[in-house]
Amino acid sequence: MAYEIVRKKRFLNKLTYLLVYLEHEWGDKVAIDFLNNIDKKVDALKIHPYIGALTGIRNTRSIHITKHNRLFYKIVGNKVIIINLYNTSKRTYRPPM
Repeated sequence: MAYEIVRKKRFLNKLTYLLVYLEHEWGDKVAIDFLNNIDKKVDALKIHPYIGALTGIRNTRSIHITKHNRLFYKIVGNKVIIINLYNTSKRTYRPPM
């Protein structure tokens, strides 16, 4: 059974912001590679939604995307709800001016 993927607005906003940052700081290839990496992980969640580790937040799981990013999601019925993308590095992203 394949689960339906639902992407919350918070996740989409953070993803967009991060992609703009990566493109500005490191170039198109890095941004595209990051997006492809997320797409692969989300595709895996469609088939194996329980691969993520449980977090301390009720019914929330997370998976490692890169060294500095984790994706948080919940499983509700036959849906995987992607909630947030969290930066685990100490460095904060600065929007390009």
